[in-house]
Amino acid sequence: MPTAVPHRPAELPGGRPGAVRTGRSFPLPRGTGRTAARIAALTVCQGALMVGFGLLITGPARGLWPMTVEDDVNEGFEHARTGTLTTLSLLGSEAGNTLTVIAVTVLACAGLILLPRLPMWRQAAFLSVAVALQSLVFLVITESVDRHRPEVHRLDASPPTSSYTSGHTGAATALYGGLAVLALSRLRGPWRRIVGALLLLVPVLVAVARLYRGMHHPTDVVGGLVNGSLSLLIVGRALFTDGTVTAPAEARPTPSFASAGTSPGAPGPGRTAVIFNPTVTGEADREALREVLEGHGHRAPVFIETTAEDPGTGQTAGAVRDGAQLVVVCGGDGTLRAAANALADSGVPMAVVPCGTGNLLARNLGLPLSPTDALDAALSGAPHRLDLGRIEGDGLTATHFAAMSGAGLDAEIMEQTDDRAKSVLGWPAYVLAGIGTLRTPRMRLTVRLDDAPALRRTARMVLIGNVGTVQGGTTLLPAARPDDGRLDLLILDPRGVGGWIRALATLLRGGAHTPRPSALDTVTTRDDDGSGVPVEFFTFRRARLTFDSTQSRELDGDPVAPGRRLTAEVRPGALTVLLPAGGA
Repeated sequence: MPTAVPHRPAELPGGRPGAVRTGRSFPLPRGTGRTAARIAALTVCQGALMVGFGLLITGPARGLWPMTVEDDVNEGFEHARTGTLTTLSLLGSEAGNTLTVIAVTVLACAGLILLPRLPMWRQAAFLSVAVALQSLVFLVITESVDRHRPEVHRLDASPPTSSYTSGHTGAATALYGGLAVLALSRLRGPWRRIVGALLLLVPVLVAVARLYRGMHHPTDVVGGLVNGSLSLLIVGRALFTDGTVTAPAEARPTPSFASAGTSPGAPGPGRTAVIFNPTVTGEADREALREVLEGHGHRAPVFIETTAEDPGTGQTAGAVRDGAQLVVVCGGDGTLRAAANALADSGVPMAVVPCGTGNLLARNLGLPLSPTDALDAALSGAPHRLDLGRIEGDGLTATHFAAMSGAGLDAEIMEQTDDRAKSVLGWPAYVLAGIGTLRTPRMRLTVRLDDAPALRRTARMVLIGNVGTVQGGTTLLPAARPDDGRLDLLILDPRGVGGWIRALATLLRGGAHTPRPSALDTVTTRDDDGSGVPVEFFTFRRARLTFDSTQSRELDGDPVAPGRRLTAEVRPGALTVLLPAGGA
């Protein structure tokens, strides 16, 4: 009979027995070390910048405005003191006190880890690290910059630190500003902006309280606001945008049809197919959507998940071939675009269920942003024929887009925004990514619209839209309509700070002062040579854009291969979408 071989401990190099691992290990997420090094390097730069400003205002610039009028500001607050204001200022000052900041940070991080169904480790790390780094930089500043406190009666005991910067204000900015970022990205409904605005107001109130109580000069509290904001920006970009830190492979569950209660098969005749992106549509979401469908008489809907290799085109085409009479698409704009590409001219209606970050098509169609509410509204409505944009170019196979496509600045932002950042922060992740892309080089291009003569332009960004409104209600293409048989073009070319201000003012006005063009008209806010206001609007049926150099490009929020050409034309009424009364 076989002889049992006794177990021997593993040997280390040199014949030494090694320890046998028992139990389960918990590896740190990949990229933690690299991200920590990046945060550390940027924090050193932050400290150097803040110290430099401190030495400037206490040295060469102390005789310049506004430093010369700071004493007047402090004396004005001193003369305005009343019993009620003094009590209120004490409350404001305490909101940025060290013990208060520590207590609120600990409670908030504990809540982020313990209360949600899945612990929000990344959000807790964002908040705690930002607060800690702000404090570290504050200590370095106070040791490096010696500034006396204002020569007024101070209502608090003077701590043995420099007046520059305001530690209360900096800590409040990092803490309550961080909470505001999390509230704006995680909360839903009308309270989201109210809660975010109130949290952002707290650091300002702390700054005013510190001035009122005679503890700091105005530039000290401004320095505190900047210090806290820089800490939030550094940590936020590192954890949410750069995408260096990723979960260990074994920690990522692989979605399966069995666990989701779905079938990999295609729907039979008369069946309803639900195409869903598993990264943004969880099992609970699918069950809730199933209940809505069955409540509207759609029995036994078949759920088919997308993959990284095929984001929805193949699954949708297969469902149509097998006789699906309704296709429900659950995902972001990329998933909707892939499904719309397969549904073009098929006549099979699509129900849009927004589950992604941008959800531009759903926003412009007037659908609720809650997945179940959107599906219920769509199933209660009627089919509408909407346009699609057909686009192709060098290295880009002909396909369709439903919302927007572009090149330049917007495509750079899409490339720089990490998927994990979008899942954690929502659309504010694009804002964080956009900070690093504002210096995208200006491009030169030739624009040919329908049968009109070619135009030569320079631009930071070109945007082709079937719809006009983006997140936050900002209208980039005021004349764009998804059912007017045309596409619209924005050419953005601001120059300098003044140009950016004028461009933003034009865009924020939206369609209020922009005339509605007729079918083949071109609407522009500049002269034909491209000079003047740095924003141009055009409307067209077919456009050919040729860039002098290779540019980043995107389709409905997804980066595609860079190139030098884009040809876009409208496909009127190519997509049938279920919409509630008043939609589109």
